Amino acid sequence: MSDKDKFKYRVEIQQMMFVSGETGEPSPETTGIIEEIVRGQVIEMLQQCTNLAARRGSRSISTDDLIFLIRHDRAKVSRLRTYLSWKDVRKTAKEQDPAGGAVADPGDLMDDATASMGGPGPGAQMMKQKKTKVGLPWEVASFFSETPPEREEDEDEDEVEANAATLQRLKNADERTRGMTKDEYVHWSECRQASFTFRKGKRFREWAGFGIVTEAKPNDDIVDILGFLTFEIVQTLTEEALKVKEQEDIAAESAKGRLVAKKRKREEFLFYAQEGRTPIEARHVSEAFRRLQVLRPKMRAMRNFSGGVMKSRLSLV
Repeated sequence: MSDKDKFKYRVEIQQMMFVSGETGEPSPETTGIIEEIVRGQVIEMLQQCTNLAARRGSRSISTDDLIFLIRHDRAKVSRLRTYLSWKDVRKTAKEQDPAGGAVADPGDLMDDATASMGGPGPGAQMMKQKKTKVGLPWEVASFFSETPPEREEDEDEDEVEANAATLQRLKNADERTRGMTKDEYVHWSECRQASFTFRKGKRFREWAGFGIVTEAKPNDDIVDILGFLTFEIVQTLTEEALKVKEQEDIAAESAKGRLVAKKRKREEFLFYAQEGRTPIEARHVSEAFRRLQVLRPKMRAMRNFSGGVMKSRLSLV
């Protein structure tokens, strides 16, 4: 099997890496190893969801099974709930206006959700009127038949944490796009729409092994959530790989006695190639993935900080 047949998302991964901060052009080896890692993560999520569904006596997995796997990452869960809420808003609007409704782009959904955080406006007004909060069965509020009415000014800890992470990403994106021309920003916007699943449902199902890993056929909501999570995985891997490369470059400069380099005071644009700037390589991605698989201190505490070899399963990024 050739690399062209084996790796099906090279262009999409390049675009996701570009949005995540990689300005260089990664090699096919780099995008290939990222695709393998993402595919392994998707298969692991489907297997764990199948086991969770079997525990509750069901053969088909649900969206709650998938969200349950990332329940410890409160910021990611909050972003995912916002994404699903806006998807429901778009679906309702399409049903009310079949002629004017359009297919919801995942990138547009997140843009609308982000715009609603900024204050009053059409997006915020629409969010207040129609957006419903996605409930989760393991939350305390779901244990009771009646719940107190929500107030608009209430904001839970998960939303605060998610908003802080989202605003930090928006700040980083603003710093990168500040000096862009119109054409450069159009290219940036197109890269932000990259997705593993949007209008690629059949390809994604074959690539992820639906029907082999899990017998049940996942619905469209499951595919959309997996598309959201795959973008998050690529973004996390890229950001961590950039940190690994930065540490490697600093160590190399220190060894050669070139810590104080000449700095040119000129504005760097999107397609400006820095002297000596090389894209991240496969070894940087492998090291980033290894760091992300390191056991958390909480898991070590459960074993009373004892040493020895401990068998562990694949951790979700």
